[in-house]
Amino acid sequence: MKFNFFLLYILFSYSLLAQQFKSAEGQVTFFSDAAIEDISAINKGASSIFDLSNGEIVFLITIMDFTFDKSLMQEHFNEKYMESDKFPRATFKGKVTGFDMTVPGVQQVSAKGMLTIHGRSKEIDVKGSIEKQASLLLLKSAFMVELEDFKIKIPKLLWQNIAERVEVKVDFTYKTI
Repeated sequence: MKFNFFLLYILFSYSLLAQQFKSAEGQVTFFSDAAIEDISAINKGASSIFDLSNGEIVFLITIMDFTFDKSLMQEHFNEKYMESDKFPRATFKGKVTGFDMTVPGVQQVSAKGMLTIHGRSKEIDVKGSIEKQASLLLLKSAFMVELEDFKIKIPKLLWQNIAERVEVKVDFTYKTI
């Protein structure tokens, strides 16, 4: 009887662990469509954990890891706008709904939770997709962020260079933990 209980415990523990997924090399991009100049940046070092058992998801993005085509843009982004020394990370903590692990292919999902950027938090609700590929999960989403919501100030002289709303795209590949 002890052996059966022990085997059941191991199988149960394994099934719980199989419900957690991790992505250590997620990609986050943003695009600012402004009158004078478009600005885009990419961060290939974002990380995330997704727990299928309860739908909880967490993203962690290091602000200084965003790279730009022009080094001066990157410098201004970190020093003047994002104040990366003071606010080094952006996070999202929320819940994913609409995903069923037993269904193959791409599924439309939504995530609701707290997005924290520049030391300010705001509840957001975003749409996206998750695709199951063998033992991997591929998550993609695109949404708009209002800079004003996170107290990111645009100097009056540069209002034509930087849009007040930027498009953020996330692309994560998850493996079981």
